[in-house]
Amino acid sequence: MFPRRCPVCDRIVVPPGERICRTCTFYLSPVRQPTCQKCGKEVSHDCQEYCPDCARHKRSFDSGAALLNYNEVARHSLAAIKYKNRREYLDFYGTAMQHRFYKKIQQWRPDFLIPIPIHPSRRRQRGYNQAEELAVRLGKAWNIPVETKLLLRIRKTVPQRDLNPTERLKNLQEAFQIHPDFQKGTKNGKDIRTRLPKCVILIDDIYTTGSTIEACTRVLKKAGVKEVHYLAIGIGYGI
Repeated sequence: MFPRRCPVCDRIVVPPGERICRTCTFYLSPVRQPTCQKCGKEVSHDCQEYCPDCARHKRSFDSGAALLNYNEVARHSLAAIKYKNRREYLDFYGTAMQHRFYKKIQQWRPDFLIPIPIHPSRRRQRGYNQAEELAVRLGKAWNIPVETKLLLRIRKTVPQRDLNPTERLKNLQEAFQIHPDFQKGTKNGKDIRTRLPKCVILIDDIYTTGSTIEACTRVLKKAGVKEVHYLAIGIGYGI
């Protein structure tokens, strides 16, 4: 009764049973090697260790990767997920990420997947968090727990799309915090803090300047998390 729609053209998928039209796959731009050893963005040659952005700005996160270059087709598709409730598109993107990043998961050995949280008011308005929807799909495929309580978004920020990298990071200052259950405390002389994970992977839909991942990483590492990586569907190139 409700046939699957293609995440690129939004028409009923051809052939039936697939998650994307076979012809539409050619409009997507998969991230290809060589890539930046920090953020995973494409670089011009094998001898280039970091992209220009990561060479200029020190990153707190350990490494990361994305499935697609954020071209116009990806922008339109991911915007439909976020703003038009096309969550079914995440079935395709989640499956593609599951296969693409399986070896990285074996290498990183994370304790949790942590979706980038959105402010409660935005969640009420939208009805869901697209990063959490993606994380649930990946967690189920990789058999990794999804932790949604450790990291909280406590301040509603202005939209990031019209800000430069410096303004984006400033906009996110003090926007995130660790849940009180994970903060250090004592009771009757005993440490009552919930055990922090050693390694986590932040999950988001889009990595542009890295400001959101950076802000979350700083909070997590300040609390005591040792290793933070990230995975995203799309990554901005030439930024």
